[in-house]
Amino acid sequence: MRRVLTIQDISCMGKCSLTVALPIISALGSEAVILPTALLSTHTAFSEYTFKDLSDQIEPITGVWKNEGVKFDAIYTGYLGTIGQIRQVTDIFRTFGTKDNLIVVDPAMADLGKLYPAFDMEYVKANLELCRYADIILPNITEAAFLTGMDYRENYSEHYIKELLKRLADTGAGIAVLTGVSLEQGKTGVMGYDKNKDEFYVYQNRKIDKSFHGTGDVFSATAVGEMMRGRDWKEAMRIAADYTVRTIEATLDDPDEPWYGVNFESTIADLVNM
Repeated sequence: MRRVLTIQDISCMGKCSLTVALPIISALGSEAVILPTALLSTHTAFSEYTFKDLSDQIEPITGVWKNEGVKFDAIYTGYLGTIGQIRQVTDIFRTFGTKDNLIVVDPAMADLGKLYPAFDMEYVKANLELCRYADIILPNITEAAFLTGMDYRENYSEHYIKELLKRLADTGAGIAVLTGVSLEQGKTGVMGYDKNKDEFYVYQNRKIDKSFHGTGDVFSATAVGEMMRGRDWKEAMRIAADYTVRTIEATLDDPDEPWYGVNFESTIADLVNM
């Protein structure tokens, strides 16, 4: 059985980060090993939440794994709350990364043209260093603009997206995939670039004009889980995009539609059979 280490925060309620990654990766047939970076009562879109930084637990936990000779087929990172945690994860990549395993970085730090409130350009620089260790990076357009130093554009051309991708690949990651790319009216999806093959990939599906917290985590966890099933990265991104749309549709159909996340639980059987 494949073993995936996923490193990100855990919200006890809220359908994001580890509470999404753990069930999706497991359902797709891989062992999900978790390394929580913080413990929250709920995610930060709630009006009130508790937060416990777990940075002091990262090195003791990974130290035990190192002593036990634990190995991973993939390492997948999501939201990292501080520059210190980014540096700790960089050390994990050095310790547990091999020529045979897959490292996937979702540099979650910005959206809609702005950094998240807790972050600044020093955080961006640290995230850029983290991306250098990745085989695949999965930023949205805002994050890509910050990582590359390009201007963020709300309205963009395919040429702009391709330039972002080429500059992202120059950070060191072999494959860069941009999420939330809309190249025609009523469509959205992904566009990727394989630097070694100098090859672009684009997939568009139906755009739903409704935003839910955690859909990026659903996409990333699905993509990683599918690659561990033996899919190539393009097929994994297509399935992840389709499944994310499927979860949004299922949530919209729910008469008690939760504002805090998507109903991936009701569609996870569909994912397994995709």
